[in-house]
Amino acid sequence: MSAAGEVKSVVSDPRLVEERRRQIILAAVELFSEEGYHTTTIQQIARKAGTSTGLIYQYFGDKEDVLFLTLKLVIDSYENEIPPHLEGVSHPVERLCKALAAYCSIVDRLRDATVLAYRSTMSLRAERRSLIKDGETRTNQLIEGCVRACTSAGFMRPVNEHLLAYQYVMFAHSWALKHWSYRNRYTLEEYVAEGTQLLVEPFLTAKGHLVLASLRAAEESAASPPVC
Repeated sequence: MSAAGEVKSVVSDPRLVEERRRQIILAAVELFSEEGYHTTTIQQIARKAGTSTGLIYQYFGDKEDVLFLTLKLVIDSYENEIPPHLEGVSHPVERLCKALAAYCSIVDRLRDATVLAYRSTMSLRAERRSLIKDGETRTNQLIEGCVRACTSAGFMRPVNEHLLAYQYVMFAHSWALKHWSYRNRYTLEEYVAEGTQLLVEPFLTAKGHLVLASLRAAEESAASPPVC
């Protein structure tokens, strides 16, 4: 990791560092989300985490270190957790649909932290903002690659792949940003299904529609209870 991304710890045990930092980050996300980054103090984070101020400074140099690793956790989760959902999936249309569903699922688990990333990334110094942007860009490129595979194989009509990929990214993030409205209207599964209809189906070719119909039929069959 570059110097800008380095967060030094007095403690040398990697397992303990990861465990303690996660504990502190979870408390920080809640406080940063409720109180705001600038008004939240290290003392408040320590109380919320059930630890001491001194112990926090064993794992973080300052409050910006806490924010940086909090946002990095979000970005790393997107980048690292979507690919396993695509393992063993070869068809381009299915990969795109699974990538979108996986992205939304990860955002659902990290709703507060996702919103925090929008609110507080600008509070990081420039070098660290660049690292966060670079991490998100790698995930965006993964989504863009899924779109490109669809267009290249003729399952999706020619589109601006970069721009469409960002529409998928914003759709996933919107589950967190507008959850106050969505939560009373859709389950996560319904939200993803609506997104597929709005953002995937209109761009499919005839043979792409056939593939999507087949995927849906398979899902419905798998969800149906066995007939005695």
